[in-house]
Amino acid sequence: MRSFPVTDQVRSYAVAHGTWRPDAVVRDLQSETAGLGDPAGMQIGDDQGQLLTMLTRLVDARRAVEVGTFTGYSSLCIARGLAEGGSLLCCDVSAEWTDIGRQAWAAAGLADRIDLRIAPALDTLHALPATADIDLVFIDADKPSYTGYWEELVPRVRPGGLLLADNVLWSGRITDPDATDADTTALRAFNDVVAADDRVEAVVLTAFDGLTIARRR
Repeated sequence: MRSFPVTDQVRSYAVAHGTWRPDAVVRDLQSETAGLGDPAGMQIGDDQGQLLTMLTRLVDARRAVEVGTFTGYSSLCIARGLAEGGSLLCCDVSAEWTDIGRQAWAAAGLADRIDLRIAPALDTLHALPATADIDLVFIDADKPSYTGYWEELVPRVRPGGLLLADNVLWSGRITDPDATDADTTALRAFNDVVAADDRVEAVVLTAFDGLTIARRR
């Protein structure tokens, strides 16, 4: 087993050697998000953004769903990877934070690909057609609702489609027996649900803050 610290320098090197490097739109978005203070920590990094674009392209996604949009960087990365004519449904409850994303999407020429719904995500997902035609899902929202989002989305993802869930290792607290807060407890339960779900094949990446990648059977 090989392991080494992933420093900012290593991460920057990796991003610089990827295809979809951050442009002026991304940098402006990151700068505005940083101005929010502590909540800015919810934004994904450039390396994870590149992975989202790559996975979206690998499955030739035309229909994608994101649960938890924040200021719209992950949405932008997914939208950039969509096939021609594709669309991304974004679920969030904050008009304030997503307004920052709307500006970035427009600046990137992607606004016509993104349908933002400001409402409780479970309500939005439950109202979707039961047809299994979603190609890619990214869950990055309130942790106690992860299992609920999963149960709404798995039946709606086509065979061969992907479901991604962020923060599933929760900065390592997931294996700490003394960590019994609501978020950690909910994530443990969610991880157990995914591992036991025979509708999917799943792996958990020990990268970022832990990312589950599940393929619908």
